[in-house]
Amino acid sequence: MTPLLGVFDSGVGGFTVLKRVIERHGDVSCLYLGDTARIPYGEKGSSEIRIIATEVVNWLVAQNVSAILVACNTTNSLAFDVVQRISGVPVFGLIKSAAEMITESRVGVLATTATTSSNAYKNEIEAALPGTIVFEQSCPEFVQMIEAGQISGELIRRLAIEYLAPLLDARVEAIILGCSHYPLLQPFLQELIPKHVRIVDPAIGLAKQLDRFLGSPKSLLQRSLDISKTRFCVTSDPIGFASRTTSWLGTCPDVELVSLLPKACFS
Repeated sequence: MTPLLGVFDSGVGGFTVLKRVIERHGDVSCLYLGDTARIPYGEKGSSEIRIIATEVVNWLVAQNVSAILVACNTTNSLAFDVVQRISGVPVFGLIKSAAEMITESRVGVLATTATTSSNAYKNEIEAALPGTIVFEQSCPEFVQMIEAGQISGELIRRLAIEYLAPLLDARVEAIILGCSHYPLLQPFLQELIPKHVRIVDPAIGLAKQLDRFLGSPKSLLQRSLDISKTRFCVTSDPIGFASRTTSWLGTCPDVELVSLLPKACFS
């Protein structure tokens, strides 16, 4: 039976994970869930995130997914154990994947408030590379601006400079984009980050982790983004979601409105 990968995030951020997976593994079937009714996750408390994770995973399991990709760093940092415990299928996350990509001794992390408060990146990287110094920076306004398509202009430039300043002052050698939304800002951020500082996209590491589940790709040449085998679902505003995502995907996808409550689905 062809594997079905369940990919979930609060909104469009998980597209960065979906993109890297398709680029590496090509002809793969995916179910993408954007929990748009409750975006952003990054400003919610731990107990709420764990409840949300339970509802999301139960829904994905009911869709017969073969593996789950936690394409949300906030969920990864606060509820990864929940996903593993109740899913009954292999689970892949971003934080461990990112830690395995690090070779530098001074590392910065841009992330949501919930993720930075958890110290998940700091703990994972320092466990993998003892002696590494990790600096985490919360970026509370980025997600909502990205969801609204505001990825350029003076306001987001001022915010980016503000968020980056503590990391650059700390002389970091690499900066992890610790929210799956943030790679959508990478071309913009590259203009503000010195060339000697490496930008790390955890989704690249996650796609590589999938080799042990899907098998190693026959070719490492980057593939085009073919979403023909991806089913897109959201918990609110499917028309708006489809419209907002066209620029990211290069095409306007069909998007289903679903409820995460048992036995409820709307089209």
